[in-house]
Amino acid sequence: MKNSIFKDYLFWKISATFLLILVAVGLAYMYIITDALDQNFHERNQRLNAKMAAHIIEEVKPFLNGEITEDATSEIMHHMMAINPSIEVYLLDPQGNILKYVAPYKKVKMEVVSLSPISEFIASDGQQCILGDDPRNPGRTKVFSAAPVYEDEELIGYVYVILAGEEFDTVNATSKSTLLWDLGLKSVGFTLLVAFLIGLTAIWFITKNLRHIRQAFRNFQNGDMNARISNQFGKGELSELANTFNEMADTIQGNIEHLKSMENLRRELVGNVSHDLRTPLAVIHGYIETLIMKKDEYSAEERDKYLGVILESTEKLKKLVEELFELSKLEAKQITPKKEPFFINELIQDIIHKYELIISEKGISIEPIFKKNISLVHADLGLIERVLQNLIDNAIKFTPEGGRITLETNDLDRYVEIRVTDTGKGIPQEQIPFVFDRYHIGDKRLSLDNNSTGLGLAIVKKILEIHDATIQLTSKLNKGTTFAFELPYYTK
Repeated sequence: MKNSIFKDYLFWKISATFLLILVAVGLAYMYIITDALDQNFHERNQRLNAKMAAHIIEEVKPFLNGEITEDATSEIMHHMMAINPSIEVYLLDPQGNILKYVAPYKKVKMEVVSLSPISEFIASDGQQCILGDDPRNPGRTKVFSAAPVYEDEELIGYVYVILAGEEFDTVNATSKSTLLWDLGLKSVGFTLLVAFLIGLTAIWFITKNLRHIRQAFRNFQNGDMNARISNQFGKGELSELANTFNEMADTIQGNIEHLKSMENLRRELVGNVSHDLRTPLAVIHGYIETLIMKKDEYSAEERDKYLGVILESTEKLKKLVEELFELSKLEAKQITPKKEPFFINELIQDIIHKYELIISEKGISIEPIFKKNISLVHADLGLIERVLQNLIDNAIKFTPEGGRITLETNDLDRYVEIRVTDTGKGIPQEQIPFVFDRYHIGDKRLSLDNNSTGLGLAIVKKILEIHDATIQLTSKLNKGTTFAFELPYYTK
């Protein structure tokens, strides 16, 4: 268990990311809190000391007859020490120029202070938090107190008091460090630690499900085709992932089984085809070799007989190759039916005429049974003719002398049913499911005669499949067999 956890890189990656996020949030939280506390302190400091500048004016009287008194600086210094030694006091003229100041020596770098914040402060009577220029640090602002100085109702200057002077900055920096230490390690640190432990536990439970899923993937990758994910995740993304994997695995396994089946069929087909090709080729080769070796010993009648056998074998070989090629194209879906309207009764009648000589030689009869209200059907005329020919060939092959073959059409509302029935020996029930396989009926190979390739019914099935139709077979031993299929009526 420990090894699996240590090897669970996803768990540790998520945990490390979560820890970094918590640390970043904690630092941001500490910064926001300390900044807010600092801002709040400055606001309270300014409101509490808003009247300090006015108080200095009342106590010290820094201006006399429009001029700064000689003792103003020392008086202000004494007053500051008594009130708040951390403040800085600046005496300004009406334009904001610094005339005198009580601040650390040689640290005042500005000569003019902006009057805009001072005017806003005086107008708000010190009730708003307003920042003004820090003469010691150009570009920085601080909280302040300010009050105008009048003589005979004439503005002669301002008293400008920085409430957070150098000493305050030093103390404030130390206080901030202490606050950060206490807040960071004691409060935020403890909170983050607890949150991290809780999050770590939650992440472990979440990745536990992912580990099960990952293991199923690995098992499947290593050849376990039956590996599946037990979907116990309820609803959500993990459940959808599990279902998707299981469906994918089923599809892949099905495809593999199909490929194995196709490979077996391919090997079987190669064996069957090689056997069928070998037989007529051997006959052709044997008779031609005999004619060449003994050409002077045979009469013209014997030679013609042998040539007839050779011709018959080549016809069978040609038929086998053509039907193999046709079946291969049908299975590869390279043949697309070119549908057109035609009368199925007329097509059946034309086909029957073509078989009159063959059936008369075999001593059997063929009879059409037509419904008069049969209209145009919509299908590929050439392919349907091929279906009927193959079914008739099959019926002739298994119908004994004196037997009968019927071709019947029936109206089924939107479809026409075509039935081909013979009075042959029938097919055993256990062999019916295999009749449309190539070369096979059940588990026994057909004994091919001179007129059969064993591919006719397989071609029939494939042609009807590309017409979105199926063929039904019913048979009784020693009574006969019926093949039936349907074609749709033609609609404009």
